[in-house]
Amino acid sequence: MAVKVKICGITSVNDALAVSDSGADAIGLVFYPKSSRYLSIQQAAEICAALPPFMTVVGLFLDASQSAVNSVLEQVPLDLLQFHGSESPQYCASFSRPYMKAVGMIGLDNFTAYADQYSDAKALLVDGHAPGAAGGTGNTFDWNDIPTNYSKPMILAGGLNPDNIAAAIKSTSVYAVDLSSGVESAPGIKSKQKITALMQQVNEVNGVE
Repeated sequence: MAVKVKICGITSVNDALAVSDSGADAIGLVFYPKSSRYLSIQQAAEICAALPPFMTVVGLFLDASQSAVNSVLEQVPLDLLQFHGSESPQYCASFSRPYMKAVGMIGLDNFTAYADQYSDAKALLVDGHAPGAAGGTGNTFDWNDIPTNYSKPMILAGGLNPDNIAAAIKSTSVYAVDLSSGVESAPGIKSKQKITALMQQVNEVNGVE
């Protein structure tokens, strides 16, 4: 099965359309105020309105209040929620929306015990940070630590870029890859050249002409 691609940290309509035009499958919108890729609800709504159909929009939250998440959901048509902090399984499920849970792989003792708590998650995003800590570090981790036979789809994040994406896909059995800083010219500003280079590598591995 072809590996899917999500480009996270989109902050403008132009960047969103560049990602869509590249053939990537999803964009990520960051609603974590401390992030350099944070955007307002109004910006997010404008981006969603400009996207073509069949483009998945993921909203990233990190230990946000339920009211903050609900405020976004009332105004932004998100397809999937991404929880990147120490959110409980009950909290993640409380919005009655499909969600994926980030798993910090640095120093994680028991992947299965942690992941099994989120039994209703659509997928698990494995990233190069400590459990419960903020992601977006741009750090890789040992891809051999990713379970190959876990029951849920795995999404690989952390330090990915056009130069290492082919190796990452070939050495894992992940469902998708998730990039942000690896395809930027500056924090929150995506590079069309890097996105194009990334997709060329992914398509080659996927066997797409």
